[in-house]
Amino acid sequence: MAHAHDKYGDFEGLREQATALRRAGLSRRQIRDRLHIDNNDILNRLLEGEPPPEWTKRPNAKDDLRTRARELRLQGWTYDRIQVELGCSKGSISLWVRDLPKPERPKRTREEASAIAKRGWEATMRLREEERRQAKTAATGDVGRMSDRELFLVGVALYWAEGSKSKPHLPQERVTFINSDPHMIEVFMAWLRLVGVSADRLRFHVHIHESGDVEGAERFWAELVGADAAAFGKTTLKKHNPKTNRKNVGQDYRGCLVVRVSRSADLYRRIEGSWYGIVLGVDSAT
Repeated sequence: MAHAHDKYGDFEGLREQATALRRAGLSRRQIRDRLHIDNNDILNRLLEGEPPPEWTKRPNAKDDLRTRARELRLQGWTYDRIQVELGCSKGSISLWVRDLPKPERPKRTREEASAIAKRGWEATMRLREEERRQAKTAATGDVGRMSDRELFLVGVALYWAEGSKSKPHLPQERVTFINSDPHMIEVFMAWLRLVGVSADRLRFHVHIHESGDVEGAERFWAELVGADAAAFGKTTLKKHNPKTNRKNVGQDYRGCLVVRVSRSADLYRRIEGSWYGIVLGVDSAT
């Protein structure tokens, strides 16, 4: 029975060529293509004992961390201590040092063990927070500058989710939007400018718990929408129930802002029609 490398003729001669090419700095792929070798086993035998050139070695940003983690593990450090020291996840540490002998655990008091575990958890939370920050930053950059059409569709969906709508038992075609998120209000205001709603058609009202900073909230919303006091109606105060455990407290609590558009029946119909256009567009796409 013929050997697998017989098809390549002079194996030793081929090996000399492969070795020379390897030492000249060629990669495995380049040698394979140059010598027309289509068998990986043969290629492995031809290059046996020949190290790859430096340029083919992919740099790994975690090489230094891996080396340091292994050094610390050999010194008897636990995963928790290594995590606190290097700021990397326990999963990565486990992969890097799993072939090393497990160090003997020193005897610690419950307080010491709890403190080490707490530091490890804090390191994990810092790592997760950095991952969240990077993900949000990348997503923000993906959006970029919005076209008028994109802003229009966003505004329609925003209104249909958060704005008042005509109902069979209460038929009214009037544009009224309420929200506690300043960014939502800013987007809606930009949308109103896009569709040609002038400032004189806008009326604002603040809704807030009576236990909140009422005057501070009124100033905040007025500055946000760029309107003077004449554009604001009377603030609605919600009675405070001491038995409820409210979460919306603190200096960032400013209640909700109601934005009403006068003479807005045609605009409301346009919003409703555009929303159903979005629904039909999604149906046709699927």
